[in-house]
This record gives sequence, C-alpha cells and structure tokens, in this order.
Amino acid sequence: MSQFRNNKILIIAPHADDEVLGVGGTMARFAAEGAEVYVIIATKGYPPDYSEELSTTVRNQALVANRLLGTKETQFLDLPAANLDCVPYRDINHQLVEAIRNIQPEVLYIPFNGDLHIDHQKIFSSALVAARPNRINAPSRIYAYETLSETNWNAPYLTPNFVPNVFVDISGYLEMKIEAMAIYASQIQPFPHERSLEALRALATLRGTTVGRFAAEAFVLVREII
Repeated sequence: MSQFRNNKILIIAPHADDEVLGVGGTMARFAAEGAEVYVIIATKGYPPDYSEELSTTVRNQALVANRLLGTKETQFLDLPAANLDCVPYRDINHQLVEAIRNIQPEVLYIPFNGDLHIDHQKIFSSALVAARPNRINAPSRIYAYETLSETNWNAPYLTPNFVPNVFVDISGYLEMKIEAMAIYASQIQPFPHERSLEALRALATLRGTTVGRFAAEAFVLVREII
C-alpha cells in the first residue's frame, strides 16, 4: 500500500491536460489506494487566442478525464493561458495561496521550472511561494513533474535539466492514463508528435525500465519534510 494512502494530494496544472501528461498514472494509483486527489487547472484560454467554445470543451474534457482517474475535485482558476508573463506575480501568488490554503494538501505536484513554456515557469514559482514551509499546513512533500513538449524542449545546460530522482510505478495504471489522455481529444496530436498517445506510452515505458518496472512516471523531489 502506498505511503500516500489517506493523504491529500494536489496537482497544479498550468493548462488542462498537463496534469494527465505528467501525473495521470500517479493520480490514478494513489486515488485507488485511498488518497484524496485534487487538481487545480490554473489558466483559461481567452479570445482572440482561444475561442470560448474551445475553452469550454477543454474544461469539460478535463472534468471527465480527471473523474476517470479518481480525482476527488477539479478546480479551475481563470488566469489567462499563454499570457501569465503579463499578470502581476503577486496576483498569481494570491490565487495559489488561497487554493492551497483551502485544500491543505500533504503532497504537492507542480510543473518543472525548466519547462520551455513561461506559464509553467510562473506556476512553479508561485506554487513554491504558496507552499512556503513556514505557512500553517504547508505541504510536506513537493514534486516537480515533466510535461511532454515542454520539459524537454528547453536549452540543455543553459536552463535547468529534468533529472528525476523519484519514480512512481504506474504499471497497473498506464492504460487508465492513456484512456484519460484520449479524452482530451482537442489536445491530442498524431504520432510522432510528442503529444500523441504513442509518445506518452513510450515515455512511461522508458521511465519504468529505468527502475526495473513496466511503466512509471518520473519526478524531481523539490522538498520533503519528515
């Protein structure tokens, strides 16, 4: 049985589908083992960059995909997608502080600070502000996850490299993760695009064989308080 059984686990996703790409199998496994899993999707697409119809579709897909994985609750913030560099830092901080205070998770998953997308970088920084260890009920474990087409598209050796040191065996939950990602039909791309189901399966297989498992998700431990 998982060490996270009966814990509250929170995944903060900059955009809808990041949570499944990076943590989908882990969410399914820990939910099945008794954890309460929460998801916060931080941004929403606004015209003219994104149509209202697409934004509504993606959010509906997120609810269905996360429900499949056993998520207790999916919350949506309304920060502007692909425009977080135009939002005052304190405003992002405030929204994440409030969200973490309301949920009070023991375990927190956040995007990797070396991701190419600036939204991911901003959410990483603000999540750490919101999860400062001197806050009451601060998370005792924080992990950074990888996101296909963002984490590995940075500039090697010039920006932080994703070098995982925590692996979660998702051998029994890989198919559920693939099924959840397939629900995000608006976001899926044909192979060999990295946001294809084939690429997602390949990454899970690679991470798994790294530690002698059939499938795994990989993370960087940011902080652990024991």
